[in-house]
Order: sequence, then structure tokens, then C-alpha cells
Amino acid sequence: MIKGQTETDYQRARDRYAAVGVDTERALGLLASVPVSLHCWLGDDVGGFERSGAVLSGGGIQVTGSRPGKARTIGELRDDLAKAFALIPGQHRVNLHAMYGDFGGKAVDRDEIAPDHYRSWVEWARGRGLGLDFNATCFSHPKADSGFTLSDRDPAVRRFWIEHVKRCRKISVFMGRELRTPCIHNLWIPDGTKDIPVDRRERRSLLLESLDEIYQDDYPADQMKDALESKLFGIGSESFVVGSHEFYLYYALLNGRMVCLDLGHFHPTESVADKLSALLCFFEELVVHVSRGVRWDSDHVVILNDDLRDLAAEIVRADALGQVHLALDFFDASISRVGAWAIGARATLKAILCALLEPAAALAKAEAAGDGFARLAWLEEAKALPWGAVWDYYCLTRAVPVGGALMDEVESYEQSVTLRRG
Repeated sequence: MIKGQTETDYQRARDRYAAVGVDTERALGLLASVPVSLHCWLGDDVGGFERSGAVLSGGGIQVTGSRPGKARTIGELRDDLAKAFALIPGQHRVNLHAMYGDFGGKAVDRDEIAPDHYRSWVEWARGRGLGLDFNATCFSHPKADSGFTLSDRDPAVRRFWIEHVKRCRKISVFMGRELRTPCIHNLWIPDGTKDIPVDRRERRSLLLESLDEIYQDDYPADQMKDALESKLFGIGSESFVVGSHEFYLYYALLNGRMVCLDLGHFHPTESVADKLSALLCFFEELVVHVSRGVRWDSDHVVILNDDLRDLAAEIVRADALGQVHLALDFFDASISRVGAWAIGARATLKAILCALLEPAAALAKAEAAGDGFARLAWLEEAKALPWGAVWDYYCLTRAVPVGGALMDEVESYEQSVTLRRG
């Protein structure tokens, strides 16, 4: 019944879109080529699998909620990720933080990690046709207690974190080479101050020195790519963040790296979507962390809101689907974590689909003619076109839940698996 109705609804939607010059089959083909990188740290509330006791301090990450069922082992995390992928149409990726290595219950400090600690992740991903991305973990560690890592005044602390990030880059090369798809290594550090500093330049000069040492080795672009993630402010760094947008923007541009734009890492009135076309004039590729801030960088579960739709529209209108890498970055421990992955990834893909289904030719014609009324009218008309029927058909053809069946699948998994964990 659902299959037949979904197919009928799609045929009508296809005809409706064809009437305004949109080929839905082409749109679905392009959508299928868009990977979204799912962040592993949602599954266990940013806990990781280190056994050194180091994860108990050096914060800057806050997860709210206490719903039972978070992953306690690598096996449970992988099971949850596999379930999430079964709910999300398309072929995607997994984004790992360094503290999620397979350490075998041994204490391995951050400056000692090596590719072997992630070999089981590579084999797991290979067996499922997934790519891997990677992140240095420069928080939740005693050597981050000062609030500084790569910009710490203590040379020994800086040396520790420099070594950690250098090892993370080598691990990324290993992942990309083994899986034959470039691994994006993203660097975010929590460095900053709660109140007003009197010497910002010193900290940024120290960070510059650290980055120059970290990136002195170049690796093949078909194996790994570097990105630098800025932030406006964070917990404990409300007044000053060393790695600001301007700092990383210029560093990345001058040194051939990518910038990573997190939707929650800017002022609430700033549009990340508007930044894309400006940056694409100078960068071949960008990374976007898809998040949802509510009044601040709150990392709410991503939904199909105006910010996300604007972002997707800008990517598609700029013909940049192959240049902008999308990764999720949010956490909410008050709801099903598997469900949160599914909602966030599906919302991101829905936004891309809506953008691909815009009546682009009519919009371009109106803009070229200087007809602002027609352009605005077409933008409004596009909102009412039956994109939902196209999305349901895409889910059907990709053998993932359609509509409300998603809730049934998540509820069943919770009752049979996650909530039994205690």
C-alpha cells in the first residue's frame, strides 16, 4: 500500500516539476552522489574509548540530557552507526575523533596514537563501503586544563599537542589510502579565555608557530585533506578564541588548506550560506559542519530550517556539490541518539533535494532580466512544489523507512537494543 501510493505520488510530482522545467530523475541522481559524514561522538555523548583517565578533565564540550542507552564500547557504537545508516538514504561516511581509537583497554596517551589503533575502524568501514574522516581531539585531557593547547605558553604542552595533531594527520593518510577515498582531517582547538585578555597577539603567534610545524609535511590529496575549524566563542572562551575565523581563513588560504565552517560557530545573525560563494572564489574545497544553534552554539539536532535550506540552496546554485564537504556535528543526550543521527542526516539531504528541485532556469531568466518580482515569485512558488513526494520516493528506492516508518524503526531499535544497555 505504502509502496504503491509513494510511487503514484512521485509520478504526479515528477509531472508537476516537469511543467516548471525541473527533471526530478536528474535531481535524485545528483542527490545520490552527496555523502554526509556522520559524527561518531553523538553515539556516546562525546565520551571516547580512552582508558587513561584523561577524559575526565580539560573540557569545552557540554552534552545535555541523560537518556539511557548510549554506546559503551566500540562494538555498540558501530552497531548504532550501522542502524543509523540503515535509516538514511545514500552512501555516506563516518567522522571519527582521535579518542575513539581501538586501544584494547590499554592507556594510550594522545601523543602515542598510531594507525594500528584505528585499523579495526578501517576494516569495519571497508566492509560497509564507507569513507572515514578524522579529527584531532584537543580537549578532555589534563594538558588542556589551562584552556590552551597549541597556543599554550608552556613549550612542553605545545609539544604534546603538536605531536598529537601530527600523528592524527598520519592516521588520516592511513585511512584514506586504505579506503581509497580522501580522509578529511579537521582541526579544532578549544584555546581561549573566559574574560578579556590583554595580549591576544602572543597566543595567535604561538598558534601560528604550532601550525607551521604541524603542516610542514604534505600528503597526497587523494589520501588526506586538511581543514581548520574556527569558532566565535565557546564555554570558557566567551571573550577570546585564539583560532578565530579570520585567523584560520588567512592561514588556510596562504597554506593550501581548507576552512571548516560550523553553522553554530558564528554570530546568530551571520549567514554561513552567504560566506560560501565568497570563499569558493579563493578555495577549491570547503568543509561545512552542519549543526543548529539555539541562541548560542548549542549543538541542537539538525532540522530542515531556513538556515539549512539557505545553505543547501547556495551550494547547489554555486554548482559546488563536489566542492563542499558536509559533516554533521551536534549532540543531544535527551533523545534517541540513533534517531538524532537519522533526523539530522535526512534533514540535510532533504535540504539538498529541495535545492536541486528549484526551477533554476526560470529563476536565472528572471534574474538576468532584472525582474525582481518574477524571481521572488518563483522562489515562493518553489516552496509549495511537492518535493516531499520526491523525497519519499527516494527513500523507497533506497530501501530506507518512508515517512512515519522512521519512528517505528527507531522505537523498535531502542526497545530491543539501546534501552537494554541500562
